[in-house]
This record gives sequence, C-alpha cells and structure tokens, in this order.
Amino acid sequence: MRARAYTVPTDAPEADGTFSWDRTTLVVVHVEAGGETGLGYSYTDASVARLIVGTLASRLTGLSAFDIPRANAVLWGAVRNLGRSGLAATAISALDTALWDLKARLLDVSLASLFGQAREHAEIYGSGGFTSYGDRQLREQLAGWVERDGCRAVKMKVGSAPEHDPARMAVAKAAIGNARLFIDANGAFTPKRAVALAHEAHRYDVAWFEEPVSSDDPAGMASVRASTPAGIEVAAGEYIYTLNDLRGLLDVGAVDVAQADVTRCGGYSGFLKIAALCEAAHIDLSGHCAPALHLPVAVAAPRFRHLEWFHDHVRIERMLFDGAPAPRDSVITPDLTRPGHGLTLKTRDADAYAV
Repeated sequence: MRARAYTVPTDAPEADGTFSWDRTTLVVVHVEAGGETGLGYSYTDASVARLIVGTLASRLTGLSAFDIPRANAVLWGAVRNLGRSGLAATAISALDTALWDLKARLLDVSLASLFGQAREHAEIYGSGGFTSYGDRQLREQLAGWVERDGCRAVKMKVGSAPEHDPARMAVAKAAIGNARLFIDANGAFTPKRAVALAHEAHRYDVAWFEEPVSSDDPAGMASVRASTPAGIEVAAGEYIYTLNDLRGLLDVGAVDVAQADVTRCGGYSGFLKIAALCEAAHIDLSGHCAPALHLPVAVAAPRFRHLEWFHDHVRIERMLFDGAPAPRDSVITPDLTRPGHGLTLKTRDADAYAV
C-alpha cells in the first residue's frame, strides 16, 4: 500500500456560506495484490497519507484482496480509539475504493459490471457558483453547464452575504433558462433565516436547498424542511461518515433527498449501505462531488437521483487521472471496456502537485 498527498491551486478564489479556499488537497492510495494495482483517493487533509501508511496499511497486509468486508472490519476497528469520523473515515474511504478497484482489476471486469448496473448512465448537475464569483463569472459558469454539457440543473452557493443572495439567484436563473436552480448554504443559516431565504428562493424557481442549516442540527433542518415551499427539496448528507450519521437525518425527517460522498462515507462499501438505508426510507440518494470516483457506484445504487459535477473536482480529475468521464447530454457513462473504475494516475503530471 502506498499513499501520497497532492495539493492543486484553484483556478480562482472560491467561497461558500461558511468557508473560503484557494487550493484543494487529495490523498491518492495504491493497493497491490496478485500482480494488479487498485487506486483510490479522498479529498482530505495531507496528514491522512501518514495515517494510511503508518497506521492502517499494516493491518491489511496479507488479507485476501477479495474479502473487502473483512478488510473494512479491520480498518474500522483500527480507528476505534482515534474516532471514526473525519480524517479516519476519509482514510478508510480511500482504501476501500482502492480495494474495490483492485478486486475488479484482478477479475478483469469493470467495477460497474462487478457491482451490477441499475442504469446505464448517471445524470449530473453542474455545481459551483461560488459566493466569491461576480455576476459575470456566475452567469458564464452556470450557463456553460447547460449549453455545453446539457445539464438540466445547476447549483450555486449562498449564505456568505445573504443580503446579496436574491440578486445572485436572479442572475443565475436568467442565465440557465428552463434548467432547475439549486442552492447550497453549507450550513450558514439558523432555521428561521433559512426558512426566510427558502420563501425568497421560491420566486426564482429554486428546486433544491442544500444544507440550509448545519448537518449537526438534524432537528433544525427538519423544521426548515417542514416550513419550505412544497416545490423546494431539502438535501444534506455530504458529512455522513458513518451509517449513524445518516440515521440521525432520517429519524427526524430532516431531508427530502440524502447525499453521500464515497471519499468520506467509507468508500464504495459505505455508499452501498447508505443506498440501502435510503431505499428502505423511500427517499432518493445523490452523490456529492468526486464524480469520476462515484461513477461505478452511481450506476449501481438503487433510488439514485444524480451526481454532483463539482467544478473543482472535475478540473482536478481531468488534470491528474486518465479515464476521467466526459459528460454528454447531462449524463456520464462508465467505460465497461476498462477494468476497475477505469482511472489511472498521471504520475508525471501529478508529481508537480505532490505535498
């Protein structure tokens, strides 16, 4: 097992309702067995590479590459005293996706075929619209996803300057025509302020309000969901690290649509468990960011709605990986001729960003 961190500067300053950044770090893992190599990664802190190599890798050495449930039990057990959520979960997610990629490569099949497909394609929606963007940049980015990639929905950030959000939503809606507009507050609001914005957003045909309040407040999110106009769905779940995190949202009726991220929720293994919980709860599931890595499980999961075509991650995955998907008419499609998830690291290009 090998792990290495890479930090890629953004192409412009970026911000959302609660955070701003100018670079993105991912940790890439390679796992070798039987003459094949599996690749996984997570968008996380560079310190996770040391956690993988120094703490977790030795626990997996000698296990069968086919017994991924056993490997997961070992990994989650190894972080009991460290805490399962946060950095430890991202480390396990990177390893799990690498293990699944390795297993498919050993069997010489695509990972989508190994999981079994429920659909041929995964629908995407364009995602960016950062609060650091001016009107022109916002308009050009959102319109580009609709006109170039055929996206039927796009998402913008709100919350860092709430007094400007109605005007920004008006600019966005004018730019995208009949496409649906989503907004994401990244937990910036109190429940009452979130409800007020939801009613304002209804004027601009907003169809999706993501994380209107912090995901640490499921009851508050449930109260927002109960008070928003009927045409607006409340969504959250990008910070689900364990199944208990999802249960906390489902038990109080906090969301209309759940989200999950394979780079945080325990990899493909965790994502498929989350998909089963969503099916049992009769709600749809949406994939958060990392679209290239999500693609094999996005076409396999039941009740899967769509996948976030996030500006930063799309750019990075094209820069650093061969095999990254390209959208056509609002969908991306796995290449079933490539074993595993089909991604390989462009080592020479990636070395320029190594931490």
